[in-house]
Amino acid sequence: MPSPDYAWQVWEIPIFGWTTLNIHTYALCILLGIILAVAITSRRLTKRGAEPGIVVDIALWAVPLGIIGARLYHVLTHPGDYFYEGANVWNPFQPGAIWNIWEGGNAIFGALIGGAVGAWIGCRSTGIRFWSFADALAPGLLVAQAAGRLGNWFNHELFGLPTDLPWGLEIESSNPAWPQGLEPGTLFHPTFLYEIVWNLVGVAVILFLERRLNLRWGRAFAIYLIWYGTGRAFLESIRVDPSEMFLGVRSNVWAAWAAVVLGIVILLVQRRRHTGAEPSVYVPGREWAGPDAEVDSDDIESDSDSLDDGVEGENEPGTTAATSPGRSATA
Repeated sequence: MPSPDYAWQVWEIPIFGWTTLNIHTYALCILLGIILAVAITSRRLTKRGAEPGIVVDIALWAVPLGIIGARLYHVLTHPGDYFYEGANVWNPFQPGAIWNIWEGGNAIFGALIGGAVGAWIGCRSTGIRFWSFADALAPGLLVAQAAGRLGNWFNHELFGLPTDLPWGLEIESSNPAWPQGLEPGTLFHPTFLYEIVWNLVGVAVILFLERRLNLRWGRAFAIYLIWYGTGRAFLESIRVDPSEMFLGVRSNVWAAWAAVVLGIVILLVQRRRHTGAEPSVYVPGREWAGPDAEVDSDDIESDSDSLDDGVEGENEPGTTAATSPGRSATA
């Protein structure tokens, strides 16, 4: 499997003949992922009774804080790359500063932490239940991460151990992450491709379990954490790029297993606290007064759109999610 030409990494756009704007393909992949995640989440949350477009209001908090979290996590887990004698730590107009995200160095686990804080703030300001938003986000988040992993392919980075498999990835021997002692022409596991496939399969798993188990109150997001964390722990273990180690294990492997544990805890706690669906995606007193604020379960259920699978309620015929008896009103 060939790697893209280096010319595909950066698009240079002249501006009035006196300077150029450099657009990195990796950034375009991340932007595509953000757009897909917002679109999918918006469609799913609207089907559950939220005001159309309200996800954008939440994303205005979640996306910037997610980017900040991604960068800070990377810097803190790779201190040797930024904090050394003579290093340029703070000046963004010189190479190597911790602010220079265009030079590479962003971490998905930091994005999850920062994005979660931003989503919580956004949900508080819009009146949306945090867990309702998280469940609606879960499959879209995996789609976004799949799109983002394409950027690693364009950057010739984050590849795995050597392999003789026919889909082995071609990497130039001058690559900074090239393992010492290997012959030129050695092929490597395309871990970016493995993660793309793993994430897209995870989308199908979440949608299937939503239909079967009516996953609400954060349980769909818990499945996301368990699924992604399990796959990432394995794929991280076969990567050859430098990483901070703790007790002989790569730091991101620890983070991946922490995500799995957190997902299991959310499943167990929310299963005991809440049986059935939320009475509304809004917290009490913040419901949207629009005509579609209360959606009948028959209207929610759709076999024609797989991305909307799993959003149907458990209401009796003739009742709505807001009026169905036996629903907990606890946020």
